[in-house]
Amino acid sequence: MSRVANNPVELPKGVEVKLEGSDLSVKGSKGTLQLTLVEGVQVNQDDNVLTIAYEGDRFKAMAGTTRALVSNMVKGVSEGWEKKLVLNGVGYRAKADARTVNLTVGLSHPVDYELPEGIKAETPSQTEIVISGIDKQAVGQVAAEIRSFRPPEPYKGKGIRYADEYVRRKEAKKK
Repeated sequence: MSRVANNPVELPKGVEVKLEGSDLSVKGSKGTLQLTLVEGVQVNQDDNVLTIAYEGDRFKAMAGTTRALVSNMVKGVSEGWEKKLVLNGVGYRAKADARTVNLTVGLSHPVDYELPEGIKAETPSQTEIVISGIDKQAVGQVAAEIRSFRPPEPYKGKGIRYADEYVRRKEAKKK
């Protein structure tokens, strides 16, 4: 069995946590995030350490999930989250504006992707996209949606992939 819930979450300098009933609010230098706790799971604060407590074995899994969510929130408001995407293919390029990412990825039309609130995108080069924000789930979702416009294909490796993703290549058909 996993013992994730038993690990405490340490708060770095400048991060404040407010507990109001079942609502948890984490505030840091980059912003504020909220979480509503599940019934049967409590968060206790001692100075700069958060611990998770749960009632009975049926809440043990949810306690581990809550601990992971709280840890991700603390890291998000203090350091932030980021995902890197790489474009492979002739003529594939990206350009990030204030609230949109413009993609040219071999389709008959350019794709304009609207960024949700709280997410930023940068393009250090025409073939790289860096997505950043304080909410881990939102950053991952935006990266997955951008990748879905042209996922990498196994024969030539063309497409949009994560920077740390390995694309297994296949050999072409032989006559």
